[in-house]
Amino acid sequence: MSVALLIVAIVAAYLLGSIPSSVWYGIGYFGIDVRKHGSGNAGATNTFRVLGKRAGTVVMLIDVLKGWTATCLASMLFYMNEIGETELLMYKIIFGIIAIIGHIFPIFVNFKGGKGIATLLGMVLAIHPELASVCITIFILTLIASQYVSLSSILATLAFPVLSWTGVFGHPEPLLVVFGFTMFVLVVFTHQKNIGRLLKGNENRVNIFAKSKARS
Repeated sequence: MSVALLIVAIVAAYLLGSIPSSVWYGIGYFGIDVRKHGSGNAGATNTFRVLGKRAGTVVMLIDVLKGWTATCLASMLFYMNEIGETELLMYKIIFGIIAIIGHIFPIFVNFKGGKGIATLLGMVLAIHPELASVCITIFILTLIASQYVSLSSILATLAFPVLSWTGVFGHPEPLLVVFGFTMFVLVVFTHQKNIGRLLKGNENRVNIFAKSKARS
């Protein structure tokens, strides 16, 4: 693959990840900048908290799609015969991580974005749909039981490398295991404040069954 094509793909992955869906959607449809309300975070969770379920769901789906699309750039290069099958996973991980970096540090809103969980989910769905489905189930069950999005995100992210390493879905892929644990470390890093609040017992809860507040 040419250096120029690789650079284009990397820039595309970053720009995809940088799309500030919560900010643009909130301002465009509600006249509300979610960064000035709730936790101040420009992500799907704070959108749920500030603008309600419908807006939060839209933002979450867009963020998932960002990660999925960026990761699938590797598949596009594969079908163009620019990379081989042995390189496919590596490039999926590279482009997916770049999209997550774009979500956390988006160029469109002064490099202050969300924590990248939904974008990470999109990336994992593109890499290993079956394993991603198990992680989603763990996230949902933990959220229902605890109402803590942060705890649900951390446990679901940890499940990915653990399940990859144990070979539940076939022979363990070393690169996938390393990627999984690296993402877990990143998620823990971006949730430091949440972990602190969890330990103190004052972390924000999200009741997924509560009625959405009306917004004008």
